[in-house]
Amino acid sequence: MDKYKKLATNTLIFAIGTFSSKVLSFLLMPFVTRMLKTGDYGSADLIQQTANVLIPIVFLQINSAALRFALDKESNKADVFTVGIRTTVKGFIVFLLFAYPMSKIEINDFKFGQYVVLIYAFVLISGTRQLCQQFVRGCGHVKTFAIDGIIATTTTLLFNLLFLGPLHWGITGYVVAIIASDACSIIFFFVTQKLWRFVKVKGVDKKTKWDMLKYSIPLMPTIILWWIINVSDRFMVTYFIDSSANGLYTAASKIPNFVIMFSSIFIDAWQLSAVDEYDKEGTADFFTKVFRVYSGGIFTIASALILLCQLFTRILVAKSYYDSWQFVPVLVIATSMSCLVNFLASVYMAEKKSVMAMVTALSGALTNVVLNLILIPRMGAVGAAVATVISFVVVFAARGVNTRRFIKINFKTPIILGEIAILAAQCVVMLVMKSGIKMYIIEAVLLCGMFIFNLEPIKELLGLVLDKFLKKNKKAE
Repeated sequence: MDKYKKLATNTLIFAIGTFSSKVLSFLLMPFVTRMLKTGDYGSADLIQQTANVLIPIVFLQINSAALRFALDKESNKADVFTVGIRTTVKGFIVFLLFAYPMSKIEINDFKFGQYVVLIYAFVLISGTRQLCQQFVRGCGHVKTFAIDGIIATTTTLLFNLLFLGPLHWGITGYVVAIIASDACSIIFFFVTQKLWRFVKVKGVDKKTKWDMLKYSIPLMPTIILWWIINVSDRFMVTYFIDSSANGLYTAASKIPNFVIMFSSIFIDAWQLSAVDEYDKEGTADFFTKVFRVYSGGIFTIASALILLCQLFTRILVAKSYYDSWQFVPVLVIATSMSCLVNFLASVYMAEKKSVMAMVTALSGALTNVVLNLILIPRMGAVGAAVATVISFVVVFAARGVNTRRFIKINFKTPIILGEIAILAAQCVVMLVMKSGIKMYIIEAVLLCGMFIFNLEPIKELLGLVLDKFLKKNKKAE
């Protein structure tokens, strides 16, 4: 199958499974924000984000190694999955030793001691699900991966409606709904793919084990560094202000996830193509063409989202959360830059250069922490959003320069700078003018400018895909 057609096919498959789960997070927002007060929503988010940052630490980010090594056609899949399972079990046993000290941690009005059991259950179940997900995807079972997304969407919805509705479990119900949904996914993977066949009692190849750990361990701090850039601001907002302010900031951060929704659908498929096509003839041209369309699509969606952010906020959250819209435009820019950074991660993945992924992420994490400490006390939660934007710009620049050692992607820098300038202008107009017909006219004009910037690359790729498809059909005839 032609590489462009294969990428398009896999993207469509992942879209079927991923789109529903991403849309669910938005559809649930009106219900969740009505069931939980701003402070409770902020606390529930801290529990979830704490578990998410602990997972790569506890399990040494072994799920990423399971994906990358399962992609290698010559690899022994049983060895790969067994190393993943053993690392998960051993990591969780060690993690149990830290239960007591964790229970003593407090951040302003948030006490970890109340939720230690929830955090431990979340880490174990979600970490195991991620391992199963990535292994199945690496083995090429993309349809199973997509079906799991639909199942996860359905179960998350049902559990949330039950636990937050009739049972009124509040914060606990919100977190338990995620845990229960992840548990259902684990069962689904084991039953449909018979994953027990890939678990060895003994006889695991030691080279596979050490190669996987050599790849995954540098990714562990990388994920933590990403967490610092993406989530540490929520802890700092809670510390410098309070949980209610973090609740508003968290609600605002959900809306830019529309950008991530489209990005993640593509990136899941792109990682498979990036590894499969790497080191083949025309790789740089392939990466360049795909990046141009990908970045253009991301910026266009971001531009439309800034224009509609007040409307989306009014629809998606309860009235008490409406003021959160003011954080959305800046967070949209941050999210867009993070999507470009994730594209470049595919180069490190193909090269198995996980150390360089860590080093470049470190530059952004340090920038983020310093700017959060400076800007949040002076600008409030908006300062946290600004710090996140600058951090992702720093990482993208670092990776853009560094990846040229492996593959020379033509980023079309003037175009990217123009697109960022349009988003920045939209942000300023929205935050300064706040409302009115004039504001929306200006925003609409800027959105049209973004479309004009990206007409050519989109037409180019569509033409290329159609050309390849038609040529293949002619040969078949």
